Amino acid sequence: MKTTITAFLAGLIFGLGLLLSNMANPEKVLGFLDLAGDWDPSLALVMVGAIAAALPAFQLVKSRGQSFWRMPLRLPNNIQIDRPLVIGSLLFGVGWGLAGFCPGPAIVATGAGQEKALVFTLAMLAGMGIFQFGARSVLPARD
Repeated sequence: MKTTITAFLAGLIFGLGLLLSNMANPEKVLGFLDLAGDWDPSLALVMVGAIAAALPAFQLVKSRGQSFWRMPLRLPNNIQIDRPLVIGSLLFGVGWGLAGFCPGPAIVATGAGQEKALVFTLAMLAGMGIFQFGARSVLPARD
């Protein structure tokens, strides 16, 4: 129960941060990606600020070897750059560049009532479902 509450609070803080920083606005993201036009560096500043705020906490938890609830950490150990990772990264980048949304901000914007975000979120969920259905027979099992 503690982990569920912690996850809920972390998601709530993340969502509020996205709203306050205006990063749930696809125009803000597209302005950052438009290097040849009217470039908006604010997304980079938000990313740097988020990394600076999170890094000490990540280092502390990693050095402890367990969560604050004294549960073991389950960190990924796969560092291989393989075909599914590259293809997934390319698809993510193309979707982000076309729509101005990535999953977190899309869910926040959907909750805020943006119709474009709802369409993106539904398409994202459909894509996840298609992947889960097709990946069982195509991709090797992962740890």
